[in-house]
Amino acid sequence: MANLEEELDELETATLLRGEFAEFNAFLEIHPGAGGTESCDWASMLARMYEKYAEKKGYKWEIIESQKGDEAGLKSITLKISGDYAYGYLKGENGVHRLVRISPFDAGGRRHTSFASVSVIPQIKHNINIEIKDEDLKIDVYHSSGAGGQSVNTANSAVRITHLPTKIVVTCQNERSQLKNKEQALAILKNKLYLRKLEEQQKEINSLKGTITSINFGSQIRSYILEPYKLVKDHRTNYENTDPDKILNGFIEDMLLYNLKHLSED
Repeated sequence: MANLEEELDELETATLLRGEFAEFNAFLEIHPGAGGTESCDWASMLARMYEKYAEKKGYKWEIIESQKGDEAGLKSITLKISGDYAYGYLKGENGVHRLVRISPFDAGGRRHTSFASVSVIPQIKHNINIEIKDEDLKIDVYHSSGAGGQSVNTANSAVRITHLPTKIVVTCQNERSQLKNKEQALAILKNKLYLRKLEEQQKEINSLKGTITSINFGSQIRSYILEPYKLVKDHRTNYENTDPDKILNGFIEDMLLYNLKHLSED
């Protein structure tokens, strides 16, 4: 029975990880919401959670771009998480994540609510037929900063590319060469534009079917409550865990699989 249950669990997981891009690596972006230092600190906590998860899973992770907060935390970070089915496991993390806690930055010890958005896209490995015109790009070069490790140097090698028609912004700073950073940023931009095109096609199909599908990347998907009680709750699937400290230390695979299962049933 134990062996059969294990085999069934593996089959169920394989079923959940089906999809056009599920087996690919993932780019994961985190941006704090309004709230200054509180939200920046929350963004860094989320980044650490995903980094810890990747380590436990045996995935490789690297920082593509990061920008430190003025006092603490992060104003932005992009992680590349590499491993089998990295995108398949993490694709359900898209959305706004909410933290409730006693603020370590509040001398009065008051409870604060912070928000940060998470965006996950696959690293699409086949050739993407997306035309990008030079005149549609605004390219800025700046000084690399943040926790980029030894690959970040003191030269103006970091690259920020803005796609003017869509306002999509992509940054890269993890390579020593400005040219390599530009190439990687352009590759990520192509991924984003390709997914945007697929989403627009899906919207058109749904409208022809007479159905309404809401992507709602900006909606609150999960709360992490540290005070006055301890609870992690996913508002889409009603998943609950009373040990948020464990979740924030990267033990999220059960939650990811639970959410993938229940979101696929919708």
